[in-house]
Amino acid sequence: MTRNPVETSRSSARLPVGVYLLAFSLFAMGSAEFLLAGVLPAVATDLEVPLSSAGFLITAFALGVVVGGPPFAVLSLRWPRRTALIATQSAFAASIAAGLLGNYEVLLLSRVISGVAYAGFFAVASVTAISLVTPDRNARASGVVVSGLSVAMVAGGPAGTLLSHFTQWRGGFWAVVALTLVGLIGCAVGIPAASTGSRTARPSVSRELTTVRTPRLWGIYGITILTTAAYMITFNYLSAMLADITGIPAVWIPAILALFGIGAFVGLSIGGRISDRRPHLALLSGAAAIVILSVTLMITIGNAWAVIPTVFLLGVAAFVLNPAIYGRVFAIAGDAPTLAGATTVSAFQLGISCTPVLAAVALTHGAALTWVCLIGAVLAAIAVPLILVDRASLDDAPSRTIAVQTTTPRNAQ
Repeated sequence: MTRNPVETSRSSARLPVGVYLLAFSLFAMGSAEFLLAGVLPAVATDLEVPLSSAGFLITAFALGVVVGGPPFAVLSLRWPRRTALIATQSAFAASIAAGLLGNYEVLLLSRVISGVAYAGFFAVASVTAISLVTPDRNARASGVVVSGLSVAMVAGGPAGTLLSHFTQWRGGFWAVVALTLVGLIGCAVGIPAASTGSRTARPSVSRELTTVRTPRLWGIYGITILTTAAYMITFNYLSAMLADITGIPAVWIPAILALFGIGAFVGLSIGGRISDRRPHLALLSGAAAIVILSVTLMITIGNAWAVIPTVFLLGVAAFVLNPAIYGRVFAIAGDAPTLAGATTVSAFQLGISCTPVLAAVALTHGAALTWVCLIGAVLAAIAVPLILVDRASLDDAPSRTIAVQTTTPRNAQ
């Protein structure tokens, strides 16, 4: 029986189920990151610590991601990828559960361990996703995996916070543990045992370390840190601006914040579809849009009807970048993607972590709250030259290849 060419095309356009299992697992684990902020006062009260000390729990998780992810990637390099995925999910679920059963010190340590496990899973999941698809769908597969994080932002964190209000603050985290175990089972069943990256060379620690020193790769990390900080500094202070300046009733603020997450999901879908062929179009469009929308938000923050669509579009612009970033990382580090992927996760987290410092510098010197939007615009603008440099290095590659080909016959003579 001859198969219809249209059906064949549609079938080939579908991503393997394993990619969606990885996205679900990232949603489950990522929900823990967004949940803690919503229950922080309850955590401080229950554990009898100051709110500032409770805030260190957020820092501990970020520290685990930034510092622990790359070393874990190296240590687990020779593991089968399914084994690494299951190990990181198990460590994450166990550390979260241990933290819920202990005191403040135990919870603080568990946050560091869960951060390391989260970063390790994120990195291995990204590499596994591209090993499951053809090279022309790398960015799209990476975009689907990262979409699990945007769903965690839109639904996982808020839903966990709501559950915690009815079950005390631990209830939401127990739900995260349960969902992580569901994702673990899904990966054990749905990820091929041999998903060790047939399109890449045999894992090698020395090659991974050599590859991660590539200057072009650090240019992408710079773009990642700058653009992530650019939109997150605005998002982190959006609630305060909506309440204090826009004057929106508190009951509607979560819905507006969710619009950012919905926009992020749309941005990932768009970015995933264009980044495989035109990554720099996605990078430049996203960065330029963040500049324009951040300034627009700063100017129109007093008008709710202007703010609402701007927040949605900012989410689109912010996350259209992510598939392109992963696409460039895996294009540069194609033969040694694990450590490069882990460092990319750390770069994202570093961009998020530096936003409170940047905002504090401005606000403690008397700047208006809306200046965080201007800081975001400046950070995104600084990323544009780095994107252009990376695009120029890509454009120069064919000419260098031609030059080598034309000189070879002369040398042979």
